[in-house]
Order: sequence, then C-alpha cells, then structure tokens
Amino acid sequence: MDAESQKNHLKAYGITYWTLSKQLKVKWLLNYRGGSFLLPDTEVIQKECQIRGISFEVISNAQAEQILTEIDSPSQNMEAVVLEKAPKIAVYSPPSNQPWDDAVTMVLSYAEIPYETIYDEEVLNDGLLVFDWLHLHHEDFTGQYGKFYGAYRAHSWYIEEKKSAEALASKLGFSKVSDEKLEVAKKIRDYVIGGGFMFAMCSATDSFDIALAAEGVDICEPMFDGDGSDPAYQNKIDYSKSFAFTNFILEQNPLIYEFSSIDMTRKRLIPKATDYFSLMEFSAKWDPVPTMLCQNHTALVKGFMGQTTSFTRDEIKPNVLVLGENKANGEAKYIHGIRGKGFFTFYGGHDPEDYQHRVGDSKTELDLHPTSPGYRLILNNVLFPAARKKKQKT
Repeated sequence: MDAESQKNHLKAYGITYWTLSKQLKVKWLLNYRGGSFLLPDTEVIQKECQIRGISFEVISNAQAEQILTEIDSPSQNMEAVVLEKAPKIAVYSPPSNQPWDDAVTMVLSYAEIPYETIYDEEVLNDGLLVFDWLHLHHEDFTGQYGKFYGAYRAHSWYIEEKKSAEALASKLGFSKVSDEKLEVAKKIRDYVIGGGFMFAMCSATDSFDIALAAEGVDICEPMFDGDGSDPAYQNKIDYSKSFAFTNFILEQNPLIYEFSSIDMTRKRLIPKATDYFSLMEFSAKWDPVPTMLCQNHTALVKGFMGQTTSFTRDEIKPNVLVLGENKANGEAKYIHGIRGKGFFTFYGGHDPEDYQHRVGDSKTELDLHPTSPGYRLILNNVLFPAARKKKQKT
C-alpha cells in the first residue's frame, strides 16, 4: 500500500473487505509500506485482485513471518492488527440522493464495499442497532436546511427539499423539522454511546454537535420553523452535550451560509495551490486506533472545501484527538474521539478530489483518482470496526 507499488489503493480496501466477508481473517500491517494488508494466499483472492486491478505480491510463509517479526520489534513504530469481521455499514442519506452526491457512497461503490441507506424513519425506529458503522451524509441536524436560505430560497430544489423535510417530520409526529432532526441526532448519539462507530463529513459534523448542544433551545429563525428563536439563545447552549466542539458561537444571521464559528471556511487565507493538511504520527503499538485511522502512503494530503471545510482548533474539546491539521492556519481537518463505548470521526470538507464542490457540479470519477490519499482516510474508518474487539495494550 505504499505510493510506488500499489496502483489502486481504494480498491485494495474493497478486496480486504471482500476477504473478511468470506470469514477469512486479514492482518493490517500498520505503518508497514503505507499500511499494507496481509491476506491469505488463495487462488480465488489472487484472481479477484487481478479482476479489480489491485497490485499484490505473493510471499512465502517464511517471508510473512520475517515481516511480522520486523513489525513486532520494539524499535519499529509498526503493529500488525487482526481484522476479524466485515462490518455492516449504513449510510444516513435521504432516499432522493444519488450515490455520487456524497464522497463516502462514491468510494464505497468504487471499492465494491456493500452498504445500506437509511434515513430518519429507520433511525427513529432503532434501525441503527443492526449496523457496526454509520456514515452521516452532509446533513443539517439543526433544522435550518443547510443555511442555504440566503442564496437558494427561490430555487426549485430548495423549495422541494424544504417541503419534503416538513412532510417527513409531520409523518413522524413532529410539528417542526428542527425537533425531528434533534431526535434523530439523539438516536445517533445513543448508538455511539452503546458501542457504534459514527463517521461524519462536511456539515453533518458541526450541525450534529450544534443540535445536541442546543437541545431545548430554539435557534431557528421564522423562515426555517415558522416562529422566532429564543431570546439570547447563545447563552443557553450546553457544550457538555456535544461530542467534539466547545465554546463555539452560533451564526445568528439566516442569510449567512454558516452555522457557527466551528467552521473555518470563511476564515481561511490559503490558496488552493498550497492547501494541504498533515497527518499526525502516533505510536502503532500503544495507540493502534489513531494509527489505523491515519494509514496512508503520504503524510501530506491535499485540502478540499465543503460547507464545513475544517474545524477551529481552539474550539475542539481537549479529549478529542486531532488526526490531521493545518497547524499554520489554526485548523483541524480530521478528528476522532470516544463517546461511551463507541467512537466518532469527523472529517471536514465535501469531496477529497473536488476542491470546491458546488451545488449542481458533476460527480467525481474515481477511476481518475485510484490512489487518492484523501479518500483513503474514509476507507480507514470503514475497516476500523473490523478490529474494534482487539485487546489493546494498557
């Protein structure tokens, strides 16, 4: 899985998932040649790699033992993690959305990793309980329709999406979309606390935390929910309820395309040519979880924008790990934390290979980006639950 030897990093995750689905175990060799996978040597797996265009090397048992001995050495920042079971994957996304509307569904489809799409009705009916891993689509859990009002309120797609959201909320027994979305966010919170893994990108990151912190407080203006917001609602925010962020200031102007001070999009002064973020280095033997999530063939990854591009470093809770950051700009791009028995990862931006994705833009063709480091970070998270039950060192 290093830069020189693998011609399709993304599909390599897919063959690993496929191998796990056949009840075979895989060793993930953290920090060894870009985070390589050690798969059983069978003719069927070799043929499947050839069909999918994945680079692989056949090694003897003796060579495999030599590699594992090298990895086990205390002098090497490496570890071999056993992946035991293909995780059952859910993507939270409205039924009207196409797979190319979201980076995660695009890369899952490209890597040939199966997933199921669920939305509010399934979540509220405890449908999450059968899944190991949940991805949140670029959703707005605050009930403000993505804060698109200022620029798109007269557009037919905005009007239709607002009507659809209101109809769904009414069907589910809620008078407001904001109330319904809060209950969905709380169900997802409980899923994580109970041991689930949640991965979110773009606006699903900060809007999820804002919704939880604003529970019981009306932060929506009349054009969103039909009545006024609570007076001085900023002072009523309870940061203890959020997963990752604290001390943020909400954007109260409904015409401004922004939720809060968490997002760095409007505060960035980085030109596209120099927009990169660096992955942090962790101890593979003592911190296998963040090491797993940072596996890549480069430590420097191209930046990309979104409704929520990155996170203000000073507003991240101290118990949350920063996995990727642009330190010079005071922003974190990729963060991870623990909540109860479960885990969450937030990844800023919309599409790792589409720098400034806009409404109506064409889809990304991943055949043109088979070695994308930005997309590899997504797939690290997809495989992470397969190793969750591994006993970690203390």
